Amino acid sequence: MSLVLGLDLGTSGLKAVALSARGQKVAEARAGYPLHTPRPGWTEQDPLDWARAAQEALRALCEQLGGAEVVGIGLSGQMHGAVFLDKAGNPLCPAPLWNDQRTALEVEQIEQAIPRSELIRRTGNGAVTGFQLPKLLWLRNQHPALFQRLHKVLLPKDYLAFLLTGALSTEYSDASGIGALNLAEKRWDTDILQALSLSPDLFPEVGESQRVVGHLSPAWAQATGLQAGIPVVAGAGDNAAAALGLGVSRHRAGVGSLSLGTSGVIFIPTEQPTPEPEGRVHLFAHADGGYHLLGVTLSAAGSLEWLRGLFPEVGLETLLEEALQAPLGCEGLYFLPFLAGERSPYLAPHLRGAFLGLSLAHRRGHLVRAVLEGVALSLGEVYRVMRPLAGAQRLLATGGGSASDLWLALAGGALGVPIHRVVGDEGAARGAGILALVGAGVYPSLREALEATAPAEQPATPPLEGLEPLRKGYAQAVEKVLELYKN
Repeated sequence: MSLVLGLDLGTSGLKAVALSARGQKVAEARAGYPLHTPRPGWTEQDPLDWARAAQEALRALCEQLGGAEVVGIGLSGQMHGAVFLDKAGNPLCPAPLWNDQRTALEVEQIEQAIPRSELIRRTGNGAVTGFQLPKLLWLRNQHPALFQRLHKVLLPKDYLAFLLTGALSTEYSDASGIGALNLAEKRWDTDILQALSLSPDLFPEVGESQRVVGHLSPAWAQATGLQAGIPVVAGAGDNAAAALGLGVSRHRAGVGSLSLGTSGVIFIPTEQPTPEPEGRVHLFAHADGGYHLLGVTLSAAGSLEWLRGLFPEVGLETLLEEALQAPLGCEGLYFLPFLAGERSPYLAPHLRGAFLGLSLAHRRGHLVRAVLEGVALSLGEVYRVMRPLAGAQRLLATGGGSASDLWLALAGGALGVPIHRVVGDEGAARGAGILALVGAGVYPSLREALEATAPAEQPATPPLEGLEPLRKGYAQAVEKVLELYKN
């Protein structure tokens, strides 16, 4: 049986899966690495830790597979990070990550050089602190000696491709989260880079997600137990790859996805690169050759996990059961899930969360339900911005929070869209493996690969009705908090 491997370089660890031609998971391995926060607002990782994790996970996977033939490797990973390489291919410093907030001054520098409206028109997004482009300016501003030695800047998963093959490359889905890719023309925007006095030569060549960018080197074959020469496919950024793992693409009209992971993500495919005029939701290239809108609530299941940490003596099942007993609206209690600032639709990194309307009548179940409702209502506000550009007839739910019937019912009611669960494994590693199936020639096109590997769906969780008065109260509460944190 011929297999493909999919690797997902996440923030907390690397996941590797082996898939059959039908997209079924045959084996899985994981390896972790530390997250460093040397200053408030900074998040970074050592790319060499990623290299060690990749070798560890691939070795473990190879041992599980025995002598099975591996015909391709696909890559995915956290978007927006910056791996600064010298000419010898060595990292110059730790890699700032997608949620790093050190680049506020550089974001201002970008928007002074290029009007925000023009930046959104060209790249689909305004300047965002977490994106790679401001990180490049940060290196030039804060470490000019290192910048002088800079040869190439790579995204995290593309650094893995470089390690595996020696190729300096990227693909459209991940590259569109850098801040310098012209989305309509799918090329580095030389006008933007010239305005910032940056050379396009700092970036790797860019192309399609399913293309083969190189072959597994003898050194990595020896280190992992795999066979040298296995084709390595460019892959996709984590959100695009996760969507492919669900079968969500422009070829499947009316289907989007909703992730209730640490963050909450709404993903809607679209044929044309039409940005939201104010940049309140993201527009990126999709790995299927089209585009997608992406709306992000930064603290979704992360909010529930934070609250659970306040009651360590009680299990999650008990907390959710208590939430089920609390009434809709929690008797006037609202939770605003801005524990880590907020991305969509407010673009306010300094915004902070709040419980509003607390009274002596409220108990623990009210607090838990308020968190579930607050995240659902927050996602509803995101979708209100997305819907005029591209909507969905149904959403496929993923992430740990999707296990809660109550949460899915609340989200469905807030968005006004039926939400289905999928059967079986999903995730970015699976999507990377599906791209490898195409690159390795198992399927002649991505469309055929997606049709053959699409997971089965469970019936929709019925959306909860009667949320409109709650939505209006939530919107008023957000306005008060936005005013409080406007400076």
